[in-house]
Amino acid sequence: MRIMTESDLYVAVICSSNMNRSMEAHAFLAKKGFRVKSFGTGDKVKLPGVSADRPNCYEFGVPYDDIYNDLMEKDKSFYTQNGLLHMLDRNRRIKQHPERFQASTERFDVIITCEERVYDQVVEWISSKPSMYRQPVHVINIDIQDNHEEATLGAFLISDLVTRMAQSSDLDNNIDELLNKFEDKNQRSILNCVVFY
Repeated sequence: MRIMTESDLYVAVICSSNMNRSMEAHAFLAKKGFRVKSFGTGDKVKLPGVSADRPNCYEFGVPYDDIYNDLMEKDKSFYTQNGLLHMLDRNRRIKQHPERFQASTERFDVIITCEERVYDQVVEWISSKPSMYRQPVHVINIDIQDNHEEATLGAFLISDLVTRMAQSSDLDNNIDELLNKFEDKNQRSILNCVVFY
């Protein structure tokens, strides 16, 4: 039986590019005192461009500062209006650069993904490696649309869920009941499974 508190529950929040949804939740959880990291699972960090067929693409590891400055040079007015510069400004106050989940060697207690495709990638990646530690990780998906308003709402939902998980006296045994209550309260269906490191 593992009894968790806010301080020792280790949480990862993951979206595709580690830009919007995962970073908004990262900020929320960090303010509440949780041990949290955020990641993306994509091959590249993709941000909307001036046209739909020309996104801005960056490698994981390129600092948020550099991406911010690049978009400022390209079209300050456009990227201010669509909120990307504001988002990047928030991101660079949280951490240095977007991180790719598949490059991480850390072990988390809970992983929360923000879309089903990302959930599938996370489960597949962890399951593809030999289980060395026999340490379970709860992987949970809450679908969150990739826009600023939904990212904020999603961060509230993720924060609420993680708080409930941290307060559980026996997370491994109580997880199903906890998730069912969360689904009923928020009228959102979620995916979840346990995989092992």
